[in-house]
Amino acid sequence: MKKLLYGLGVVLFGVIITAFTLSAANLKAPAAGPFDDVVTAIKQGDAGALSRYLDNTVEISMAGKSNSYSKAQAEIILKDFFSKNQVKTFELIHQVQSTNGSRVGIANVGTSGGAYRTSFFLQMKGGSMVLNELRFENK
Repeated sequence: MKKLLYGLGVVLFGVIITAFTLSAANLKAPAAGPFDDVVTAIKQGDAGALSRYLDNTVEISMAGKSNSYSKAQAEIILKDFFSKNQVKTFELIHQVQSTNGSRVGIANVGTSGGAYRTSFFLQMKGGSMVLNELRFENK
């Protein structure tokens, strides 16, 4: 009888471990959202990935100059900026989410061309998040 109970206990333990293993394997990490994607794109200096979230018109500030650009123009400007300023370090120092879903991020970005305080603003538009303002201010 003891052998039978011991055998059932081992089988039951094996079933429980298998169930937990299968449950854990089916859990997926939550997909990164637009804010996280924008952070990653800036960290990597990837204008192409960043352009996926650009609004139809984007306010870009660099070197004290600010202007509004079309999505296509903004992508060209960002490609040029990142080609001249390879990102070396990135530190997200502040982020805020408003009640309407807008998100703001502020980061210190170290590049081959200097250090920048970078801020970016995403807002809900047509059911998706768009990047409508990006600032690179010399530190």
